[in-house]
Amino acid sequence: MNWSLLGCGRYGHVTFAPDEPDLRAQLHAELNDGDAWCCLRCGAFVPGEPQLSGPAATAPAVEQGSQVRSKLILRLFAIERFLRALVFLAVSYGLFRYRSSRLSVEAAFDRDLPIIRDLFRQLGFNIEHSKLFGLLQHALTLSSRTLTLLAFGALLYVVIELIEATGLWLAKRWGEYFAMIATSLGLPLEIYDLTKKVTITALLLFAVNLALVLYLVITKRLFGIRGGKHAYEARLLSESVLEAAERAVAGRGAAVPPVEAMLAPGSQSAPGSQSAPGSQSAPHPLPARNPGPGPGHPQASDPQPARGFSASDDFQGGS
Repeated sequence: MNWSLLGCGRYGHVTFAPDEPDLRAQLHAELNDGDAWCCLRCGAFVPGEPQLSGPAATAPAVEQGSQVRSKLILRLFAIERFLRALVFLAVSYGLFRYRSSRLSVEAAFDRDLPIIRDLFRQLGFNIEHSKLFGLLQHALTLSSRTLTLLAFGALLYVVIELIEATGLWLAKRWGEYFAMIATSLGLPLEIYDLTKKVTITALLLFAVNLALVLYLVITKRLFGIRGGKHAYEARLLSESVLEAAERAVAGRGAAVPPVEAMLAPGSQSAPGSQSAPGSQSAPHPLPARNPGPGPGHPQASDPQPARGFSASDDFQGGS
């Protein structure tokens, strides 16, 4: 899948006209019905005027290729973190609400939340038999001070999950580090819980947390893994359409030999030096003139026009 095209389909193309003449020509194409400019995300030429212009250093940072895919995956993890925060926020509220009461959880649901209980029953789920229900019912038998501490603990976990979810949703580097560290600290507890009793819910939560940690460490190269931040940024630059255009311009300029290299040896003296008396510099030989096709020779075909810049030459957006 070409993730850059998927990003353009969702957010639209991003065209930019740099002020540098060579780079500007590299990102520009002339069509029969007008001009076209290269999209900085997918590399396709888009008819019409460029959206932005200016020096190449001011070009907008555009997510493309693996960045689009990575952002989608991180947002899926962020949604899961938001859902966890909502669940524990409800737990914290319940503990605060009933910390000084000795009512059973069933009585509390009958009095305050009958609609939720009936909804779960219509879906075929008896909420009284759930593990969470049992934990809450046991918690409400504790002292008011213990319930207050548990409520603050649940609220602290909500804050941690919200920070994780926000950092992952925005795809920030600090958010990736925070989510990886916070999730890793909870893995030993989850493993210990699985050694005591294996449940489908515990396995799913453990699998999600382990997948998040491995994904962040391997793909985002955290803590110096696989070259660290420098290797990660180098990969992003290798996917950049603008960087590919700049490499093409630099390569074309390097392919043209300087004038001094085209001169014959000894035909030019160093600046400020004088030739020895009686010595003469060898005249630079003129290039041989092409006499054209002679009799019996086939007519030479017209030279092919130079091909314009294509993002597929130096850029693969679907990595």
